[in-house]
Amino acid sequence: MQAMPIAHQAAQPVAGPSLAGYPAAVLCWLLSAGVYIAAKWVAPEMPPWGLCFWRLTLACAILLPIVHRHHEAMIGLLRTRAVEVVAVGAIGLTLCQGMIYHGLNDTDATTAGIIMALSPVMTMVLARFVLGEPLGLWKSLGALGALAGMIFIVAHGNLTALLQLKVNAGELWIVGSAFCWGLYTVLLRRAKFGIELLPMVVLLLGAGALVALPFHLWELFNDERSAMNVHSLLALAYLAGPGGALMYYLYNKSVETLGASRASMLLYLQTVFVAMLAYLLLGEGLHDYDLVGAACIVAGIVLATMVKPRPAQPRVA
Repeated sequence: MQAMPIAHQAAQPVAGPSLAGYPAAVLCWLLSAGVYIAAKWVAPEMPPWGLCFWRLTLACAILLPIVHRHHEAMIGLLRTRAVEVVAVGAIGLTLCQGMIYHGLNDTDATTAGIIMALSPVMTMVLARFVLGEPLGLWKSLGALGALAGMIFIVAHGNLTALLQLKVNAGELWIVGSAFCWGLYTVLLRRAKFGIELLPMVVLLLGAGALVALPFHLWELFNDERSAMNVHSLLALAYLAGPGGALMYYLYNKSVETLGASRASMLLYLQTVFVAMLAYLLLGEGLHDYDLVGAACIVAGIVLATMVKPRPAQPRVA
């Protein structure tokens, strides 16, 4: 997220969730998938940190007036916990997005979307070490299965090449992005900033833009792609508008109506949408190693999130 919407701080139960929340959630993940397509399309002409900086800055500027009623609470949070806000924003937005855009220079959008589906499993594993949450047998097996799928994709189905360290740097950047997203989600849950989701989104967007600025300034002097052109402006218009501010707003609405858990579980639609849009708009196809790796990741996700351990039976004296 990153290409993905910003994670919720805590699961909020919703009594009798309205079906009206599902169209907002589905559109949210469709717009999120479009971020991969736009970033891949403009990768030859615009460097990753410039893309990251301008997307975060413009999306923050668009959303800031919408949360005007929360400005006092936002300022209060910055006065007391500014360093934490900047640190979380740097990990979850600056690094996560910058790594995705770096990776898309050397790999296709479809593969990136599949690898990013690993993020929830990474979150579970990191939560075990950072928050002390129990992992359990099924979650552990699911994490191992998803990890195997990711390794298969990175190795392009050739484990010998992996042992010889002949791997695509682009896919390693995407793996790093998935790790940052998982770490960000865990840190956000631990921080418990205590303000509503959308104003928190605006603060994190601003923090992420602030951290991305030095990287973008470095690119201006060292990357020949730094000049803006028509393609760059079109991509930014999508990334900041429909794929940025609107996407975050829809995610906020879907959490309000469906609850955080249901809204987040629909994340896996993003992978499907990325593959469809990449085929239609970029002419990409699924590789054999993508299909095998995706199958392992899906199996791991099912084991980790849907298989529940049997409750312990009381002993009869």
